[in-house]
Amino acid sequence: MKNTQKIILITGGSSGIGYDSALALAKQGHKVYAAARRVELMEPLKEYGVVPLSLDVTDDNSMQECVTSVLDAENRIDVLINNAGYGYFGAIENVTMAEARKQLEVNVFGMARMCQLVLPTMREQHSGRIINIASIAGRATVYFGGWYNVSKFAVETFSDALRMETLPFGIKVVLIEPSTIKTNWGIIAADNLAESSRGTVYEAKALNEANNMHKAYTSNMFSKPKVVTRAICKAVNRCRPRTRYCVGRGGKMVIFLHSILPTRWWDRINRIMTKKVL
Repeated sequence: MKNTQKIILITGGSSGIGYDSALALAKQGHKVYAAARRVELMEPLKEYGVVPLSLDVTDDNSMQECVTSVLDAENRIDVLINNAGYGYFGAIENVTMAEARKQLEVNVFGMARMCQLVLPTMREQHSGRIINIASIAGRATVYFGGWYNVSKFAVETFSDALRMETLPFGIKVVLIEPSTIKTNWGIIAADNLAESSRGTVYEAKALNEANNMHKAYTSNMFSKPKVVTRAICKAVNRCRPRTRYCVGRGGKMVIFLHSILPTRWWDRINRIMTKKVL
């Protein structure tokens, strides 16, 4: 794809990375459709030409209607950015299976279904780009991250498989792997950790970790969402984007250490870090 105007559909566009990326891409001259459940939060984006759409990635009819509305208006989709997702932290023993399934439904199956819905059009165009927002938690397991880790490891391997399958059709698949990014995601994940652990044998350590997360995500020690937005823009605009963009403070170091350290060493580092209050 040439670096001209592209028709872009981004999920999870109502806040954080999704909102920031929709705005940046629209300012670059692309036609952006931002989709999320809370359409009203995307109203300010209209000023920049962004079209808000209703989307629930756990509802197949909603996903089909979202993609169809873009195709009806534009007759093509050049870029799909799968950004919708959330983090529910908690000990494996404590997180209900219903909540675990919901985590996978949003972070994995919703993403997969969106890919399925745009692929026929992209194949017909013989061009397209699918950008999946993963996480360093998909490369390095974090304490109490259980089901979130599972979902992001799945995003990693799903994207690798999809990249190989779609290459003959001119479709590129790119992974964005944020590390510590200052958004409300961390606050929500911390609150979920405290909620799932209260009154259990894991409560003391989990509440301490939730407290650490609250302090970290409200401090200035983490990277701003714009570092992820810049990576997304590169993945959209470059003729030959990387297959992976690891962005955010400390992300590459975490992945490197996880790959070289003995497993028990990594486990011990996680436990030690949880004992510290930032």
